[in-house]
Order: sequence, then C-alpha cells, then structure tokens
Amino acid sequence: MAEKESPQQAAEAAAIRRRWITLGEVLAVAAVAISGLTFWNSYQERSSAEAERAAEKQAKSAKAQTLTLSAQANGRNLRLTTRDPEQVIQSQAIAFPSALGLSAIDTVDPRIEAKWIEAATEKVPKKDGARRPSGDPRLPVAITTRFLSGGATHSDTAIYDVGYRIDEGLLDNDIELLGLSLVERVSAKDAAARLDAIWRQRSR
Repeated sequence: MAEKESPQQAAEAAAIRRRWITLGEVLAVAAVAISGLTFWNSYQERSSAEAERAAEKQAKSAKAQTLTLSAQANGRNLRLTTRDPEQVIQSQAIAFPSALGLSAIDTVDPRIEAKWIEAATEKVPKKDGARRPSGDPRLPVAITTRFLSGGATHSDTAIYDVGYRIDEGLLDNDIELLGLSLVERVSAKDAAARLDAIWRQRSR
C-alpha cells in the first residue's frame, strides 16, 4: 500500500511541477524568439542581396547606355569607335551648326571625312584683320549614334569637337583631321539649339 503524501510533500511536488512548467514556457518563448530572429536575419540577408543585385543591374544598364566615342586619325578621315568594346555602332547622324547651312550627314560607316570639315570651314565668315587663334582649330558637331549594347538598341546624342589643321597651299587649303573630343552630352531634342549656342559663343 502506497504511503500517503504529507501536505508538505504535496506542496513541494506542486512547486516542482510549477517550476518545470515555468521552465518549459521560458524555453518555448526562447525558441520562438530564436526562430523569429533567424527568420529576420534571413529576410535581411535576402533583401540586402536583392538590393545589391538591383544596384549592380542598374549600374550595368547605365554603363551599357552611356556611349563615348573615340577616333583614330589618318589625316583625311577619323575612324570612330566606341570605348566600350561591347557596344557596336549601327548608324550615325552628324549635324553641323545651323549658321553654316549644311545638312546633317547620315552614315552606317562610323567616320568623319576631311571634305565634310572643309565644306564647313568654307562657310565660316572671314573677318577682316582677324588673327588666327593659337592652337588647333576645332569645329563643334552634334553626333547622334544608334548602337547595340547588351542585346538592346540604344541612342546617344552628344556634342564633340573635331580637331583639325589647315595646310595652306597655293590653290586651296587642305584639312588634316587630328582627333575628336567630347564637349558635352545633350538630349536629342536640345542638340541643335545647344550646338548653335556653342558656335555663336565661339564666333564672337
């Protein structure tokens, strides 16, 4: 026959059960908290990784759409190329200041020919007694380029200076092309006005 618990023993047993219940509750709460922190850390890591990927994708997209031309001169021509080898030029339109009265030149072979610059310089009004400026003369042009990059077609418009040298002969003046220099990037709709403003400023 089992010995009957005394009131003191029963109280102690109840206290032990309460301690175990309390400990179990604490462990359960701790487990939930740990699970929540783990989920939060995982969420933060995923969010950070996604943000980094989005920023990297945006940077690559911006780079793909930013075109800078370079030129290789051989005297009578400038061969135009992109500084980014992953960009491929499809076509170009080269516009001159409107004061010169010259039509834009469209080409699928990226180049600038000396005869185009000669035609432009012949339109420049001659000032009586004007001294030739020191350094190499420059002609501003607006170049709109269609190009492929990252499997997509993009368009870029910018104003460039065409540097040249005049070889004064007995009968005519030959133009020797020297190089190309970026002046500023412009939107296609503002290119003509900005090109004319640059030309007027330099012609004063």
